[in-house]
Amino acid sequence: MTQLISAPAPAPASAADAAPTTATAGHEIVRVLEEHGIRRTFVVPGESYLEVLDGLHESSIETVICRHEGGAAYMAEAEGKLGPLPGIAMVTRGPGAANALVGVHTAWQDSTPMVLFIGLIPLAHRHKEAFQEFDVDGWFAAGAKSVVILDVAERAQEVVADALFLARAGRPGPVVIGLPEDVIRETIPQHQQPELPVAEGGMTANDLEALRDALETAEKPLFVTGGSDWDADASARLTGWLEQHRLPAVAEWRTEGIVPFDSPSYAGPIGYGRPKPTLDVLEECDLLVFVGTLPGDVVTNGFLVRQGWERRNFLVSIDPTLRGRSGAVSHHILARPGAFARDLERIDLTPDDARADWTARLREQQRAFSTLSPRAPKPGPASMDTVMAHLVPQLDHDALVTFGAGEHTNWAHRYFPTRVYPSMVSCGNGSMGYSIPSAVAASLHFPERQVVSIAGDGEFLMNGQELATAKQLGATPLVIVVDNQEYGTIRTHQERRHPGRVSGTQLENPDFAMLANAYGGFGIRVETDAEVPAAVEQALSRWRAGERFVLLHVITEQRSQAY
Repeated sequence: MTQLISAPAPAPASAADAAPTTATAGHEIVRVLEEHGIRRTFVVPGESYLEVLDGLHESSIETVICRHEGGAAYMAEAEGKLGPLPGIAMVTRGPGAANALVGVHTAWQDSTPMVLFIGLIPLAHRHKEAFQEFDVDGWFAAGAKSVVILDVAERAQEVVADALFLARAGRPGPVVIGLPEDVIRETIPQHQQPELPVAEGGMTANDLEALRDALETAEKPLFVTGGSDWDADASARLTGWLEQHRLPAVAEWRTEGIVPFDSPSYAGPIGYGRPKPTLDVLEECDLLVFVGTLPGDVVTNGFLVRQGWERRNFLVSIDPTLRGRSGAVSHHILARPGAFARDLERIDLTPDDARADWTARLREQQRAFSTLSPRAPKPGPASMDTVMAHLVPQLDHDALVTFGAGEHTNWAHRYFPTRVYPSMVSCGNGSMGYSIPSAVAASLHFPERQVVSIAGDGEFLMNGQELATAKQLGATPLVIVVDNQEYGTIRTHQERRHPGRVSGTQLENPDFAMLANAYGGFGIRVETDAEVPAAVEQALSRWRAGERFVLLHVITEQRSQAY
């Protein structure tokens, strides 16, 4: 007789044996971003990444719908500067990716943590010249820290976590992730993907001894601050130490506010269009300490200043390759600004009257340079000197300024009181069209702060449509459009090379105040200097109402410059 052996009765299912929870890869991308603390993403939608957009539908992440991929990428790059996490942008296939490339270039040259997600064609369509197909590596590999294509859906969580880490690790920068539309629709198991810690570096005992000895023996030391890898604590620590030891610091081009505008240690901006004293001081000082930045092209006026190999330069950078530096390197301290500022407090210098006198001299030069013009209007067209004379005294203590590229930015460099970090958001790669997107991002990031954007007329029309995004999302920047009917910086170069032969630089502009009203903001047009005081008062009053963005359209003379 054959004995039948029945299978044992199954044991009751435990929680560990239960089937894993699943979701689409697109939804998992959003979940990992959310769990890593991302607060918002800047998007121009596309059918190629609908699964990610659907994941955002019920997410805590704010979806900022932009009007152009360049604007979205600039906003994400600005968000990365405002910190502490990478800015996130999402665009679609060929045309969208092409438009977003300018933001990736900005993040690359400014060392800003940013992640760009690009929806791609299905895997089966690849290499067939499909609709909007392009070579992701070919377009982005030279200007991004990493380019990854999510070809395996099950790796979605890992790829996103790695991108957020890599964008911040070492020298910060942009990471690009391609999302084939069929892959992100696949269902995969959900699982946790912990945040990867980013190394901060710091000063070794040898670093501390070398820097202490260099500072003690220097008669005219100078710190140079810059880069995007700062936070409020690092700013406060460095400022406190500099003031305690009566040492000076200058700010790299378009990164003012690390050492506050009112600090007795702040000696002014340095870079293109700099005031002459801060150009001369690079050659005069006998020790330079670069923190968060390097002696690159802009700081050294085209690799011309301070190039001698005998010069003493201490470089504080988390990048072991020192990409972008020029001239001598006396000592390299491998540290982020925050770690360096923390360790710097262990150095106590012997008081020195000569160093203190040197600092006082540089500070007095900066005070003279930044002194506002008389408030009384002059006859004739509106003047930005008069605008700043009436605006600056009424700014909030923690007011923040954004701007892109052009001669109009020099009024901010000279006069804007950068007191609370971050208080200046701009683009070191000289990218036009940055002012309005960065103002929208800053206003969303800091809704309680007064955000002022100074835009040139040519620059404004490159991304001014993002004022529609400001209205839709409730961002309320105060925008000043400096309208001199020309591409001013290029005209200046033109006059130097080909005097009197004006070509390709003249503009005919719309009424920007009316345009602001059409976008749903409040526009004010100013044509004469006599109108400036009342216009500034009205603009500030409207801004304080907090209902919508305000735009002050200032029509100025050509060839009128801040310095």
